[in-house]
Amino acid sequence: MNRIDDLERIQLALQAAARAVRPFTSGDVAVEIKAGRGDPVTAADRAADAVLREILLQRGEGWLSEESADDRVRLSCRRVWVVDPIDGTREFVAGIPEWCISIGLVESGVPVAGGIFNPATRELILGSLDTGVTYNGKRAEARDRGTLDGAEVLASRSEVERGEWRGFEGRSFTIKPCGSVAYKMARVAAGKSDATWTLVPKSEWDVAGGTALVRAAGGRVTMANGSEPPFNQPEPDLPNLVAAGPGTADAILGLWGASSGR
Repeated sequence: MNRIDDLERIQLALQAAARAVRPFTSGDVAVEIKAGRGDPVTAADRAADAVLREILLQRGEGWLSEESADDRVRLSCRRVWVVDPIDGTREFVAGIPEWCISIGLVESGVPVAGGIFNPATRELILGSLDTGVTYNGKRAEARDRGTLDGAEVLASRSEVERGEWRGFEGRSFTIKPCGSVAYKMARVAAGKSDATWTLVPKSEWDVAGGTALVRAAGGRVTMANGSEPPFNQPEPDLPNLVAAGPGTADAILGLWGASSGR
């Protein structure tokens, strides 16, 4: 198995999952509310999950998906697929084209390859630490301003609507609300936006693919304290995340430190 084989499998799985979702109409689909967190789920999420598992998972590999029961066997696997069949289900349900299918490959706790496909906008971002990143088949790199001045920062649409980004308003960068965190990270990896960060906890399946892509594109992914996020953990939740070019990420961490008095 080599990285090109991994990327071919990722692309094949993304395309097949998109076909599985196609019969369901974004903006006109029945929705259920999960017990616990109260997150929405649709038959499209489940259809994509089944296809992804069938194509990606091979003997000896682990599996972590938002729409599958967590099999703790993954904790003993070196290679683990961490997927979100539809990241941005709220946007999918609302008919907002800011959702995607997200795949991350984690080896020994490190996201090494990933792919994100937004069927609504036809954006396909693929990459690995070994090969770099492509955006719709063309080479791409993360932008790095080294500063937040003039930057476009993608913010969670839900966080903005709840008022959680008010403390960042009126600064030297533009805040652009956007849905799926995986899609936001992929846009950063492709050099289409400068940065994104989260203010509420995210699950590994939300960000594993995006983390691999941002790093493969020369960017940096870190938590608010500057440490690298761990993956394939028993409890797959991360408190926050920053994704940007290395210098821009440093500027974000400096902003957060100043805001918190650290």
